[in-house]
Amino acid sequence: MATSEGTTIIGESILINGNLNGDEDLTVRGRVEGTLTLTKMLVVEPTGMVKAEVQVKNCIISGAVVGNVTASESIQITKEGRMVGDISSPRVIIVDGATFRGRIDMGEVNVEGEDAALARGSSRPALRAPPRAALPRPERGEDQSKANAGEKSAAKPPPPPVPVAMGAMKRKVIVRRK
Repeated sequence: MATSEGTTIIGESILINGNLNGDEDLTVRGRVEGTLTLTKMLVVEPTGMVKAEVQVKNCIISGAVVGNVTASESIQITKEGRMVGDISSPRVIIVDGATFRGRIDMGEVNVEGEDAALARGSSRPALRAPPRAALPRPERGEDQSKANAGEKSAAKPPPPPVPVAMGAMKRKVIVRRK
């Protein structure tokens, strides 16, 4: 079904299996399997199911998508959205409550010095590590043993926290003996 605004809607009772190509927006309320290539937007509504390799300009997922999705502009997974597959897009939005399993590729990451970024006219400087705090140096003529004692008593910054793998949980186990 095509609407007057240039959007095609695949109804809830429709199953399309194969290659689907188009130059207009597509709203999926039914089921699409195979490959899907659009020059505009794909909207998967809560009743929609897409099992396909998808290439689009923009994608909004409120239903279920199984397969890799590549978007030239953006991909959004809404609160009701569920996706299993890899995402490749410069802009990715995953709303709280959405379900996603896969990898995300948002393009190249440029990690150059701040001076190089400013020389190119970039308005945002590159990230830089904060400077380390210098330890106090002993004055000339001070007893070396006092200097060593001062270094030992100097406060060291705490070690960084150990990262915890996603999904890992600490559990408290209580063992009762009879």
